[in-house]
Amino acid sequence: MGLKDEENKAEGSSEEPKGQGLSRKNSHSSICPTDDDDEEEEEDKKLDIGPMIALKEQLEKDKDDESLRRWKEQLLGSVDLEEVGETPDPVVKILTLTLRSPEREDMVLTIPENGKPTSKGPWFTLKEGAKYSLVFSFRVTNNIVSGLRYSNTIWKTGIKVYSRKEMLGTFSPQAEPYNHVMFEETAPSGLLVRGSYSVKSKFVDDDNKCYLENNYNFDIRKNWV
Repeated sequence: MGLKDEENKAEGSSEEPKGQGLSRKNSHSSICPTDDDDEEEEEDKKLDIGPMIALKEQLEKDKDDESLRRWKEQLLGSVDLEEVGETPDPVVKILTLTLRSPEREDMVLTIPENGKPTSKGPWFTLKEGAKYSLVFSFRVTNNIVSGLRYSNTIWKTGIKVYSRKEMLGTFSPQAEPYNHVMFEETAPSGLLVRGSYSVKSKFVDDDNKCYLENNYNFDIRKNWV
């Protein structure tokens, strides 16, 4: 989730600071001017690299070849064998969303598996003009997930006001959760931007497999709630 001052958006600014992440690969961020069209174009450009193989099978191949084993370790990174399964599909579970701001204690929100918070009101509230960043915690099991990325679109009174994508990276199975920190942003301020917003966010990989679609509402107010 992220939001820019609508006035800045109207001026046509296209520059955004780059994100910070705790993944094994550097993350990057970019404005996404369209919705599903871009995803369809990206899917059309993907190369057919053949069927996926279970990570356990890959690791057991030529296990007696020391040089090949070391090469696989360099290629795959650190793999927790206890989290490796017999099937080729990776499993990614998004655990929590943390709202981090220097003005308040961290607000940790558990993400339901169906992606729909049960709160009848806003899931959280942003104070106008406050600096903040979002931190996603997630686990990867069974196999390596390649090119995990996050996208979200925000609406206010039915009008789309913001859309973005951010690459999180490629991750190996492990017992400990990964944490990805989005770049710091500043909530817009002013009477016109206060109110309720609706968000649709997704986590997908290079194969366009969606691991979570998260739909929720948040508010921008004069003060934290």
